[in-house]
Amino acid sequence: MFRTCKNFFRTMILTLLSCFTTTTLTNAASGDGKILFIPHDDRPISYHQTVEVVEQLGYEIIAPPKNLLNDSETMGQPDELWNWLFENVKGAKSAVISSDSLLYGGLIPSRKHEVTEEILNRRLENFSKLRQENPDLKIYIFDSLMRTPKQGTKGDIEEPEYYVRHGANIFQYSMLADKKEIYGLSLSEEILMRDLKNKIPAEIFSDWLARRKKNLAATKKIIEMTANGEINYLIIGRDDNSPLSQTHREYREIISCAEKNNLPKTKFQCMPGIDEFNLLLLTRAVNEMRGEIPKVSVQFNKGKGGETVPAFSDEKISASIDSAITIAGAKKISRANDADFVLLVNTDKDGKTLWGHNPVPDGRTFTPNLIPSDSTKNFAKLVEKNLEKNLPIGIADINFANGADNALMKILQEKNFLFRLQSYSGWNTATNSTGFALATGILAKNMSETSKQKLLARRLLDDWGYQANVRTIVGNEIVKNFGDASLYYNFIDKRSWAENLNTKLLNDFAEKNLPHFDFLKNFTVKNPWNRMFECDIEFGSCIDSGIRDKS
Repeated sequence: MFRTCKNFFRTMILTLLSCFTTTTLTNAASGDGKILFIPHDDRPISYHQTVEVVEQLGYEIIAPPKNLLNDSETMGQPDELWNWLFENVKGAKSAVISSDSLLYGGLIPSRKHEVTEEILNRRLENFSKLRQENPDLKIYIFDSLMRTPKQGTKGDIEEPEYYVRHGANIFQYSMLADKKEIYGLSLSEEILMRDLKNKIPAEIFSDWLARRKKNLAATKKIIEMTANGEINYLIIGRDDNSPLSQTHREYREIISCAEKNNLPKTKFQCMPGIDEFNLLLLTRAVNEMRGEIPKVSVQFNKGKGGETVPAFSDEKISASIDSAITIAGAKKISRANDADFVLLVNTDKDGKTLWGHNPVPDGRTFTPNLIPSDSTKNFAKLVEKNLEKNLPIGIADINFANGADNALMKILQEKNFLFRLQSYSGWNTATNSTGFALATGILAKNMSETSKQKLLARRLLDDWGYQANVRTIVGNEIVKNFGDASLYYNFIDKRSWAENLNTKLLNDFAEKNLPHFDFLKNFTVKNPWNRMFECDIEFGSCIDSGIRDKS
């Protein structure tokens, strides 16, 4: 919960400190730990859940008021956000900033905006101004290439309206265009590519392509600013990507631009994902402020393991994790016994992304699969082996798309392993989950046990309880009660009904599966983006975020 009243904020901090013990880092309390943060929207995972992790270390996070950020109904306010940034950056040691928010109004607006090149160029110049006025500020930027979904979905707010009708043809066209440039096409593929383009109305194809060209040009200018030192570190995300697509085509252009500007990995990364970047960069900021380079070891499940190319990605998960370790300001090592943190990655033995939950709601009864596969059993043994050595481990649960492996979680729960972890994540795409688990696990070294318990409880409730179970159950109840599956993607006037049922079911889940911590009593579940895709779990006052929403 964000507060704008300074007096109330001070009172809130005192309350937080009394019930949520944290380990204060060196220099954090003296003001040397001030970090300015601008997320790419106000979704819980983007905004206060990310900040909540870093808060446990005693750092002061300065974030903008929510009315300047993109929410489910309105675009953010880029020009007002720039004004806020210049007014509040003084005294900050680091700034972690979404360029999408400052250029287009947010991540989703970057896919649908009508911003002119003139306005974009004016906003881009502000990055140079930020550096000129704050020469010692560490500036970390995360940017995104536009995604290329395989199809549109009725009720989805994340793409232009026309993507529902023409998205599948647009994706297939871009896939063939990408393949043509890399490998060449057969005669039948050339004909198919031409036919696909003819099926897409010219004005729609032009709108789709023009926006992408405009965004790509802006991203290249940010690369040039990074090369000349105006930006300390830049990540560009390939959001919801696939091996052949328009996003993948643009990635090749980005890499060419970076090579032309001689950008090393110490200043620049381009990798699949986006939502995890804010926490990875905040982790980098913390590590650089502390002068530390944590050592990380990575272990994969048996089978394909690190060679897995997960859904929504165009590269091996091992490569994505290596990049994430670099982004976080850490170092990968092979020996787990020498590591500050060990990341265990739960993958399918055949390298597939499983889709056992979160289907399009159909009104049927959902029963979670609690029978572990051989792959899941192997991973549970890997967890046990590392815990027997008392190693600081975290789990990136990417066996399934958008949610935990129910069978694995049941094993870990029965063995009382869940709250012996340093971190856990399985909430969304593979790179989202691995990045979040990695960053939280690195930072957990300096947290109290209470802090780690509460962060773990949030992820277990969200990623296991909600994403892998409650979300599907309530989605099917929506169909049963209202006969309209599109309400799953946009509640319209059914939000209170959904939130009440989400709250009841998730409290029941916690009662059955988690320890009876005081802060887990009678929490509420909210869906602030008016859809089932994500939720926010509101605990009692002792878990409220202490982030300073500085208006």
